[in-house]
Amino acid sequence: PGATGLAADVRHYGAWMRDEAHKRIGHLYPKATLPPERGGGEATVIAWLWARTVTCPNPACQAEMPLVSSFWLSTKAGKKAWVKPVIDHDTKTIEFEIVNGDGTPPADAVDRRGARCLVCEIAVPFTHIRSEGQAGRMGERLMAIVAEGHRGRIYLAPTAEQAEIAAQARPTWKPDAKLPHNPRDFKTPNYGMTTFADLFTPRQLVALTTFSDLVGEARERARQDALAAGRPAAGLPLNDGGTGATAYADAVATYLGLAVSRSANSLCTLAIWSHSRDQSVNVFSRQALAMTWDFPEVNPFAGAAGDFGETCASMSKTVAGTPARGTATVELRDASESSGHANTLLIQTDPPYYDNIGYADLSDFFFTWLRPSLRTVYPNLFSTLLSPKQRELVATPYRFGGNKLKAKEFFERGLGAAFSSMYSAAHPDYPLTAFYAFKQTEAHVRYKEEVNGKSALSSTGWETMLQGLLDAGFSITGTWPMRTERPTGVKVATNALASSIVLVFRPRPQTAATTTRGEFLRELRRKLPAALRTMQQASIAPVDLAQAAIGPGMAIYSAYAAVLEPGGERLRVRTALQLINQVRDEALSEQDSEYDRETGWAIDWFAQYGMSEAEYGVAETLANARAVSVEGMRQAGIIRSGRGRVRLIPRAELPADWNPANDARLTDWEVAQHLIRALETGGREAAGTLRHQAGGRADVAKDLAYRLYTICERKGWSQEALSYNGLVVEWPELVRVAAPAAGARVEQQRLGSDGG
Repeated sequence: PGATGLAADVRHYGAWMRDEAHKRIGHLYPKATLPPERGGGEATVIAWLWARTVTCPNPACQAEMPLVSSFWLSTKAGKKAWVKPVIDHDTKTIEFEIVNGDGTPPADAVDRRGARCLVCEIAVPFTHIRSEGQAGRMGERLMAIVAEGHRGRIYLAPTAEQAEIAAQARPTWKPDAKLPHNPRDFKTPNYGMTTFADLFTPRQLVALTTFSDLVGEARERARQDALAAGRPAAGLPLNDGGTGATAYADAVATYLGLAVSRSANSLCTLAIWSHSRDQSVNVFSRQALAMTWDFPEVNPFAGAAGDFGETCASMSKTVAGTPARGTATVELRDASESSGHANTLLIQTDPPYYDNIGYADLSDFFFTWLRPSLRTVYPNLFSTLLSPKQRELVATPYRFGGNKLKAKEFFERGLGAAFSSMYSAAHPDYPLTAFYAFKQTEAHVRYKEEVNGKSALSSTGWETMLQGLLDAGFSITGTWPMRTERPTGVKVATNALASSIVLVFRPRPQTAATTTRGEFLRELRRKLPAALRTMQQASIAPVDLAQAAIGPGMAIYSAYAAVLEPGGERLRVRTALQLINQVRDEALSEQDSEYDRETGWAIDWFAQYGMSEAEYGVAETLANARAVSVEGMRQAGIIRSGRGRVRLIPRAELPADWNPANDARLTDWEVAQHLIRALETGGREAAGTLRHQAGGRADVAKDLAYRLYTICERKGWSQEALSYNGLVVEWPELVRVAAPAAGARVEQQRLGSDGG
């Protein structure tokens, strides 16, 4: 039923490709010999761990320097392992041993400041490493082997035999197209890795080209099998709308080609080894090709992450869940040109984010592997060596000779044309929607100005996108924050957006009136606080609140034909965004009156000093203004004081057995901090139980988290901000966990009243 047959064939032919590839190149992926203490015999290698090398610049040393970013192999409890470099100072050589169990590995051999030679211990600047790489003198050294042991993964010392077998790989083809000159997102050219082929080891190139060649063979096998199963022999290929045996084989080959390009994300020297997870992490953990110093060379036949058969099986699951109803038409078109459909389309778009992501440049990493796999299936898509870029709507200065103004003008002109095309094509009965996940405070695209005497921020990305909408004749009618980002991976440790903001917009009525800046500001102050309260009640993450607040704010602004400054000129979108941000901050600050007086003092203190200590006299002055006492706050468990100094109590020092029911002087500040502590140390169950115990004070504490997050973001306290953001993000789960406890309490009271 549905697409399950196609999914089964993707899995079947993918497994055939894996087995066939193993017959051809399996000798390049030998098993490892286990030592007697590990049970002896042979074991499948999961990955070979390599370190890049350069020659030490010290004339008296000249040793081969391994550039190791971490000597840890595994930090999992009970499975700890690390690499021990054994240095021979006489011969200036280094060998590697594996240490299992607790211990202290050497300091990293390379970090953000530069590298160090393990032999002579001199500091080596990146300038030397870059010059070595650009001169073609950067090498690779096998550092460790990850194998599948009798009781899980084990780490083995490198052997000369394993290194020699890897060196036997001789690729017959490689993607030798040049990497773009985009220094912000492509770091490898700084180190002499200037082509896509340079991003792979010879063995990885052999594997990927073998899989790529096999796509065509699998396609022909699928066509013959489809004919044998009764599919019509005649007919058009899939690219031309066919449905027969050839078209079906093309469909299977499409997914197999995608699997090859996906494998390149693992079989690449820009992948990294995660010692906390005991596995390889793919290249694209973010939208850039960052330089790596040590990397895993994954075995595509190991049955683990990176195995080609496993990749196809995973893709098969996605295909199986895909709706298969009727037919669809997909067109590749320029959005800035007329669609040819007047007032008939329902439009949903994800516009480009100014200069934030170079999609075409990044897509070439996959394009270079899709092209040899699928160019006979989709000759029109793969007619060029790399993806087309001339019309890509992105404000990337390097495409305009480094001229930022020309890049900006190109982007604005194209975006305006795209929205004008949408205006003509949109069906009048339905709104248009646009996903946008671009933080207002991205540092490299923000303006900082004075608005009403206060510092204000706005981003070029948001401003340009909104201006394009308004110029095309649209008005914004709403925003829907939607959770679209994965809760795992690199972004867990950052204040990256958790959601995309869906902007809803319609053509502005021709009868729209004009208004003044003053009236716009008054209307903002009347309507925005209620909208913010609704978002807080829905547990919109604090990191997303600034973006979400744009919707109701811009709905007011865009409802008018124009908002006029006192001098008669139009109020700019940039200024409107700054006013919206200003009123948002005012509204969050005004919520301070809802908190108890001790919490109000703690907010004031936190905004000035964070968790640092300061003079007692300052604390007393703030306390007098809030009609509280320093001693009272000490008794309440908010602060520590002594020797003329005062500081807020860090969460790590809060009592683990705290119960709000036993707190004689309960404050909203305490509830918020204890909830975060419970969540971060005991997980959802502990925090959910505490939320139930705190009753209505817990919801007030959640609101407080928004206020404290805003302070942290303004101050640049990213780690502290994560805690407040995390509490709100997890709130729905805490409510769910707390519900059974609340139900049990009600049931207990009912039984008691019945005499039970």
